[in-house]
Amino acid sequence: METFPDLGSLSDQELKDLIQQLTEEEVDISYRRRILHGKIDILRAELVNRLRKKHEGGEEVITGADVQQLTDILSGRAADADQA
Repeated sequence: METFPDLGSLSDQELKDLIQQLTEEEVDISYRRRILHGKIDILRAELVNRLRKKHEGGEEVITGADVQQLTDILSGRAADADQA
């Protein structure tokens, strides 16, 4: 990450240019974030549809291993295992 410039040493035009540059960068980042959120929403919808089909087909949607993993995460044991 770039360091923030010494504002006192910048001319008015340089300040305006910097504001414009950062505004454009924020717009680009915001657009990218919206695209990523859209992709995440599509992936989650696909996962929900697959889980719904499994459930309707009589398959287990949540297994004992899933419950154990959630228990480990909530108890902090999963973080301990990741650090080992």
